Amino acid sequence: MAAQKSAQKSPRTVPNSTRRSEKSRRAIYDAALALVGEVGYPRTTIEGIAARAGVGKQTIYRWWSSKADVLLEAFLDLSEQASRDAGAEYEFAIPDTGDLAADLKAVLRLTVDQLKDPRFEAPSRALAAEGVVDEQLGRVFVAKLLEPSLQLYVDRVRAAQEAGQVRREVDPRIALELWVSPLAQRWLQHTGPISYEYTDTLVDYALHGIASRTVGA
Repeated sequence: MAAQKSAQKSPRTVPNSTRRSEKSRRAIYDAALALVGEVGYPRTTIEGIAARAGVGKQTIYRWWSSKADVLLEAFLDLSEQASRDAGAEYEFAIPDTGDLAADLKAVLRLTVDQLKDPRFEAPSRALAAEGVVDEQLGRVFVAKLLEPSLQLYVDRVRAAQEAGQVRREVDPRIALELWVSPLAQRWLQHTGPISYEYTDTLVDYALHGIASRTVGA
């Protein structure tokens, strides 16, 4: 009877290595982002990330070659999660309401919110700074994170050109730098506060210029 009962038991479940790996990967992401926020990038180490995540450092080296690579992937994952949480409103296009200024101001206000979010500030500053020193990391950071966002602005400016709201000869890549670059510089170098009022003003200056207007012109 005992043998019969034993035979009726459910077979033992085989551990799912894919699920285990994903759990470890997410723990490493969380650990890397947390440590950079707590102790800064220079003091963050692979050993520290491994200890915080509860994995061996060889597990990390199996997937990444450096702490910069770990942080970059963790930050990209965090950005994707933020897009999903926001309903991916600006993930694939900047909305075209017919009012270019209003559309640019809306997406830049979201950018201000993200830049001031403690979850993003420390890792994004660390990656931006490290990317200046490590050219390869900088290129990957631009290609994977910045370029897709910049392309959204290019597409929106081109749509405005088609609608006759922006001159045809304007280069969208140069135009977007009129509002994106000043915001990045102020944020990175702490040259002044970033706010909705600031980014709204950038858009107004970019679209309308700062030269005096002749009455009746």
